[in-house]
Amino acid sequence: MRRVQVEEIIEAVKELTIKANYELPKETVALFEEAIKKEESPLGREVLVQILENARTAVEEQMPYCQDTGVTVVFLEVGQEVVIEGGSLEEAVNEGVRRATKEGYLRASMVWDPLFERKNTGDNTPAIIHTEVVPGDRIKITVAPKGAGSENTSRLAMLKPADGWEGAKRFILETVKNAGPNACPPLTVGVGIGGNFEMCAYLAKKALLRPHGERHPDPLIRKVEEELIEDINKLGLGPMGFGGSVTAVDVKVEMYPCHIASLPVAVNIQCHASRHAEKVV
Repeated sequence: MRRVQVEEIIEAVKELTIKANYELPKETVALFEEAIKKEESPLGREVLVQILENARTAVEEQMPYCQDTGVTVVFLEVGQEVVIEGGSLEEAVNEGVRRATKEGYLRASMVWDPLFERKNTGDNTPAIIHTEVVPGDRIKITVAPKGAGSENTSRLAMLKPADGWEGAKRFILETVKNAGPNACPPLTVGVGIGGNFEMCAYLAKKALLRPHGERHPDPLIRKVEEELIEDINKLGLGPMGFGGSVTAVDVKVEMYPCHIASLPVAVNIQCHASRHAEKVV
């Protein structure tokens, strides 16, 4: 068994939370550069130029790429041969977010309770934590800040099996169309198909972590991704909703077996601030 101190996890989460908010992944920046060449609208191209300039400034000045530093979503892959010492794993993650919010000058956006007082927690905690136990003696930590603009436009539907692919695609396209400029395109669209009510939403969220520009290794899912990105870009929303030929720079799809009587489909829309960072401890 390998022993990991909670302080190491705290510092890793802090580092990743700040980095994710300051720096877009290099492959994401590359997609925006490619989108400028594809965008047919002059205004759309100008928006993309400004997005790239914003990304460069955020890195150079070490400041948040977007003022909405989001809900901090943390994915943990915990090796089954790891023993965590010195405290709670969940509290370690939240302490890392707490320190990052203060030291990285990130906006605190979490409120409690959701319905009535909506009092700000003051440090952007609690995080949303997804934990998976895996073989090995390491912990992989992925931090993915998620802003409200795109999250609020995300949707889930429990379709009938008879709706099939055409019904699922119709729902996905309607979700993107209805999001319009509110989701701050160009988008990355995460899609989860199968599982059950909560699993398909998790799949859609997790799909956003896959490297931009890479298609799914399964030929069937790859074909679905390619078909979706083509049809989404035919919607004509364009960068920031001003019209154009680049509404989405990427579509990621994950599938999972489901009940014979179900067809769950979730769409998790990600704005152009497609942020995440990861580390193995």
